[in-house]
Amino acid sequence: MTSRVRTAVFPVAGLGTRFLPATKTVPKEMLPIVDRPLIQYAVDEAVAAGCETLVFITNRYKHAVADYFDKAYELEQKLERAGKHELLETIRGVLPSHVRAIFVTQAEALGLGHAVLCAKPVVGNEPFAVLLPDDLIWNRGGDGALKQMVDLAEAESASVIAVQDVPREKTGSYGIVATDTFSNRHGRITHMVEKPKPADAPSTLAVVGRYVLSPRIFELLESTTPGAGGEIQLTDAIAALLVDDPVLAYRFKGTRFDCGSHIGLIEATIRFALDNEKLSEAAAAAMQSALDELGVAENS
Repeated sequence: MTSRVRTAVFPVAGLGTRFLPATKTVPKEMLPIVDRPLIQYAVDEAVAAGCETLVFITNRYKHAVADYFDKAYELEQKLERAGKHELLETIRGVLPSHVRAIFVTQAEALGLGHAVLCAKPVVGNEPFAVLLPDDLIWNRGGDGALKQMVDLAEAESASVIAVQDVPREKTGSYGIVATDTFSNRHGRITHMVEKPKPADAPSTLAVVGRYVLSPRIFELLESTTPGAGGEIQLTDAIAALLVDDPVLAYRFKGTRFDCGSHIGLIEATIRFALDNEKLSEAAAAAMQSALDELGVAENS
């Protein structure tokens, strides 16, 4: 796998039921972290890694993501007439001019593997990236997780999957991998299992939402037998891929926020607010005030 990774796939067809009622009308990928939606952070990470084609796998009900990346002519004209050039550049900059966005409809919710397979006509016979926007990965002052993985994939001619260590009691919530050796943040995967019980988990290395994959994965997805709920699992296809091709587990540099959970979304908001030059002092003061009030309430 020596070709440069030029395409990133974003599976965004999920219904986001954990965040109802907010996600009744607002896709979870559009939930804000400070003043930018989750999807923007994933897109920025992909663009920084060199991706120029972004493929969004969506459903027929979710138009907000497409609208967000489309031009807003009336809003732009209003901001320009008002002389609000900084805001104008902010909305024009959600997608760089050299990057194209393509939207593919997933007709049925048949799993992550099926969502990735929907991107095949666009991706073609090249390596590509998959980013799950729920996983916001932040590496302050350094390369994003995907850029780290793309560099490794090109250097080793291999597919690369992001992993992080999790407590053994939480292995049942993740895909878990085993590797033959592990050095310099990566190791070749020898075994992969979806959501094993703690006693059965081959390790505590959990797969998180970043992948750099060989185009051969499409062939394997097409022959993957649907599992529970009739869903096609990406994990099953990757398990088949690693039989003949190198697939590396990579411990990325950075912090992952699980924004598919309420607490993860809150943690990310706090961290990004404290890192924002304009907001950091006020945010820290507000948080301290809230903690002080909570302390008073608990001790009264």
